[in-house]
Amino acid sequence: MERKMIEVEETGLTFETEVDLDRLKALAAEWLTLIGENPEREGLLRTPERVAKAWAFLTRGYRQDLAEIVNGAVFPAEGSEMVVVKGIEFYSMCEHHLLPFFGQVHIGYIPGRKILGLSKFARIVDMFARRLQVQERLAVQVAEAIQEVLEPQGVGVVVEGVHLCMMMRGVEKQHSRTITSAMLGVFRESQKTREEFLSHLK
Repeated sequence: MERKMIEVEETGLTFETEVDLDRLKALAAEWLTLIGENPEREGLLRTPERVAKAWAFLTRGYRQDLAEIVNGAVFPAEGSEMVVVKGIEFYSMCEHHLLPFFGQVHIGYIPGRKILGLSKFARIVDMFARRLQVQERLAVQVAEAIQEVLEPQGVGVVVEGVHLCMMMRGVEKQHSRTITSAMLGVFRESQKTREEFLSHLK
């Protein structure tokens, strides 16, 4: 399918997508009808189009790959001390109810022979977050991607999130947070390394 440039309304942000926007637009209009709305009423006339563009944007991670994201920003390591990148914001969609969950990702790694440009950690997080997700898998995917790119001595990832599927429906608990982690290499094998990483997150 041909890639098209899409503009996110009122932001000036543009992105390329291969999503069939016309089909998504038709499905959004049908969905509005099924829940008892009228997609032809004034306030909803452009909603199907907005929904189609929004979902193309929110799921763009399916159409990205790791090599494209990293884009050669791997450099020789000059030391072997732990590197920690804290507070990377993420926004994702729960695959169970298609409701948002969001929060922060914290990443630590001990270099082997390579380091990664710092902005690329955020891009890697976004690539996996912009898919239908569960938080546990998000942590593992980010850790495994960093392991693949850098072959470090070890990598640790901690994800803190709040889930609207718990806040808006079901148990409706407004203040719960979910914390998940993935530890590879020395972060899994060494309690001392793991504790050093976690101490940086306090």
